[in-house]
Amino acid sequence: METIERVGVPQKKFARIIKDLFEFRKRNQDVRFIPNHDELVHVVRHLQEGGFKVVLTQGVYDMVHKGHFRYLEKAKEQGDFLVVGVDSDELTRQRKQKPGEPRRPFDSLSDRIEMLLHTRYVDIVTVRDVGPRLEELIEKVRPDVLIMSKGTKDIEQKHLDHLKKYCGRLECLPPQADDSTTARLRELILTGASQLAEEVRGVVENFITRVKGGGA
Repeated sequence: METIERVGVPQKKFARIIKDLFEFRKRNQDVRFIPNHDELVHVVRHLQEGGFKVVLTQGVYDMVHKGHFRYLEKAKEQGDFLVVGVDSDELTRQRKQKPGEPRRPFDSLSDRIEMLLHTRYVDIVTVRDVGPRLEELIEKVRPDVLIMSKGTKDIEQKHLDHLKKYCGRLECLPPQADDSTTARLRELILTGASQLAEEVRGVVENFITRVKGGGA
């Protein structure tokens, strides 16, 4: 892992970021959320030069469920600091939205970021946005360990081979729960549709009864 000169980040601000990363009892979400990728790289290099193992994973984290938390726990076990890249709303729509399926994301980007910052396994959160290549964040951060989900459907083997050049180790974790966000959304819609059908039927039956009663 090559050393990158830490330029462009005021040293006092940089020192505060590192200091607050270790003070987990503080409400330090503003420090742990680093949307600027260049600044994130400086922080990661400083941690790596200090002997810490940095883990990176990415995802949508929409309608969070137990599988998400188990996945993040497994990811954190692979190193000392866990960086999570969360997909922007637009990127989520491009990757996840399918015709006739529930609107994605269900939770806004700001809500998903806050949820991750409140998760004890997550040390740093950044955003992965629409761009020419999904690999860009990985290529910049160059984590010691890259964690990916085996459930990711838009990553081919050639992409995995490419990503291995930019990390110390690549680990693919299986889904950590039987359900998925998409499945949960579908269930909610089916349940809602069923309840709506029952209510409509009740209204129609009452209307017909009143009409018949009025004509008697």
